[in-house]
Amino acid sequence: MGILNVTPDSFSDGGRFTERDAALRQAEQMLVDGAAIIDVGGESTRPGAAPVSEQQELDRVVPVVEALTGELGALVSVDTSTAAVIRDAAAAGAGMINDVRALRRPGALEAAAASELPVCLMHMLGEPGNMQDDPRYGDVTADVIDFLRQRVAVCKQVGIPRERLLVDPGFGFAKTVAHNLTLMNEMAALQELALPVLIGISRKSLFGKLLDRDVSERLPASLAAAAICIERGAKIVRAHDVRETVDVVRFAHAVRQSGDSHRIK
Repeated sequence: MGILNVTPDSFSDGGRFTERDAALRQAEQMLVDGAAIIDVGGESTRPGAAPVSEQQELDRVVPVVEALTGELGALVSVDTSTAAVIRDAAAAGAGMINDVRALRRPGALEAAAASELPVCLMHMLGEPGNMQDDPRYGDVTADVIDFLRQRVAVCKQVGIPRERLLVDPGFGFAKTVAHNLTLMNEMAALQELALPVLIGISRKSLFGKLLDRDVSERLPASLAAAAICIERGAKIVRAHDVRETVDVVRFAHAVRQSGDSHRIK
């Protein structure tokens, strides 16, 4: 899953792809590099980010979704929590909803159900503006799993079937360095939810804090983390650096296939 932020303030690529043609060129390159999905976001969810208006988000996202689906034939995921954006992006041809708030904004559940699109539910406490103030857990992995299980149950109640759901543990969202490391180490536990797991670990501040690396220097750690997550069951990797991450995914998949082949023999 290639990341395409059409925002002025995203932590890594904010302001680079706000123009339609620039976004289209970036998406085209990510597809060439091997991305299977392009994830379009119109509201920054970096720590400390301020919310944007519904109309701002619509104006940023919908024209890009139309261009990506109409001109490139891309499978587009929309990174949004806003009901109107879910509805209009679905009408514009989006193929998936990726919500960091797990459909907790007003109307989001109903809009997602009506769209009949797959939905990724992510774990986060609070809002991006305050999520890193003082996150606390009894057991971070168990708490994340409990939250996701509850959101899956709510989705089922409004008519979103399990086969349309994915989950994301939310690395970097309301989590300290220690929380992130523990969650990654114990990520295989998410398999008890019996749903595909999406992870977004690319260029996260975790690597800056742990390794003293600027955002432009975090590719090696991002790739290492992606490999670890795949080994622990991740099915989709959301990344800025598509070409390099695709190599990691392909190699990790080849290793897993080799193990399956050996067991069969």
